[in-house]
Amino acid sequence: MGQVTDVLGAVGLGNSKAAEELLALVYHQLRQVAARQMAMETSTQTLQPTALVHEAWLRLAGKGTVQFANRAHFFGAAAQAMRRILIENARRKQAERHGSGVRRLDIQQLEIVGPAKDEELLAVDDALERFAIQDPQKAELVKLRYFVGFTLEEAAGVLGISVPTAKRWWTYARAWLFREIAAGQPK
Repeated sequence: MGQVTDVLGAVGLGNSKAAEELLALVYHQLRQVAARQMAMETSTQTLQPTALVHEAWLRLAGKGTVQFANRAHFFGAAAQAMRRILIENARRKQAERHGSGVRRLDIQQLEIVGPAKDEELLAVDDALERFAIQDPQKAELVKLRYFVGFTLEEAAGVLGISVPTAKRWWTYARAWLFREIAAGQPK
């Protein structure tokens, strides 16, 4: 513990080597603090303890020459930095532009084939034609999934590609088509 206090003093004097040494000395403890902070968060929290430690370290060390009176002062500041990061992250996720209040659905659980409104079918078809010009292979995957009702595994077999490749193509194609269809919708 005395070693941490000594290194904190050197960091306060502007010694950059001491900052590296400090991180090595306190990393495990900071990780434990982060894990405890994360345990109090909801299951929707997307940050991981390691990312939280790194972000807090950047905030603490990135301020230049910050002086800490002792080990307790340092860990108190680290815990406060972590808390602020979690609060900022929660506020960002609650912002309306990030879909606050919108019920999220897992697209993988939705059935693709089924009765569709004529307007929706036409919009998908128009967007799919534009997509086929840009990327014919991915457009074929969409046709097999959307119009034929194949699973990713079945479509991958027909196209002669691996299932992971089919998953990547499907994710990209869905995003591309969604953006195109949304851009064509009247506001």
